[in-house]
Amino acid sequence: MDLFEGLKSKIKGQNRTVVFPEGEDVRVLAAAIRLADDGLVQSILLGVEADIKATAEKHGLNLENVQIIDPSQYPEADQKEMIDKLVERRKGKNTEEQVIEMLKDVNYFGTMLVYLGKADAMVSGAVHATGDTVRPALQIIKTKPGMRRISGAFIMQRENERYVFGDAAINIDPDAETLAEIAIQSAETARLFDIDPKVAMLSFSTKGSAAGPMVDKVREATKVAQERDPKTPYDGELQFDAAFVPAVGASKAPDSEIAGHANVFIFPELQSGNIGYKIAQRLGGFEAIGPILQGLNAPVSDLSRGASEEDVYKVAIITAAQV
Repeated sequence: MDLFEGLKSKIKGQNRTVVFPEGEDVRVLAAAIRLADDGLVQSILLGVEADIKATAEKHGLNLENVQIIDPSQYPEADQKEMIDKLVERRKGKNTEEQVIEMLKDVNYFGTMLVYLGKADAMVSGAVHATGDTVRPALQIIKTKPGMRRISGAFIMQRENERYVFGDAAINIDPDAETLAEIAIQSAETARLFDIDPKVAMLSFSTKGSAAGPMVDKVREATKVAQERDPKTPYDGELQFDAAFVPAVGASKAPDSEIAGHANVFIFPELQSGNIGYKIAQRLGGFEAIGPILQGLNAPVSDLSRGASEEDVYKVAIITAAQV
């Protein structure tokens, strides 16, 4: 089954609510309406109601099935609850006056809707920079229990092939503990997309063929991931060809159940992860879907500022499936 058709079948009729802080942007507006009209999610658009309605009218869009919230017109009682809860969540790091200013930012406002259970997930970034989306999520929603960091994975898809690459978006130079978390998070993402994870911890070395601190980090991360998540097969350190090509895997790592059969690839740092997914995308003809933010207590997704309406639609489907 097509990846998105499979995800649609998972979320349709589940009444999952996604908030879109950039509701005045026509790409976001059109995608949110389409999602609601298709019965996939309940869409909440943030913005000045008159501006949203004017944009919808200009582009012939029907707002009947979406909810609009203008933060400046939010009911006083609900606004007070949001302010009090954010002050409490920030644990003395921000005063009430500072929190009031923070909530004028639609990303903070949208994140608080998720935190308060008034939305299940958030999709932003068509207008805002990555930090503007991720920062409120880290400050308010925070990471899942037992996780210190979030990470970003890409689903790489080409015809009947589907793989997970991580981390290719967030952590510049993760230590062994963080690398293990990235591997565990990426395995969970794989399951979301109906991939039975076989996780390769990548390196320029396979099973001691080279030495050095970078190899040691990958080897230690593999050990930590195996201990923390024994239900999932992890192996490393493995070179990419040993992880991916059965004949090479059998030659270089004959005792490995992962070598030659991996479908989740964990890169040792961001530089190689980013380069790797773009090589696969541009030279290999793979579609790169993501980045999918992993490790948060509730799903938040960051769009590219060059995102199309279709991109917003697809990312929202992925985000709703993570609920």
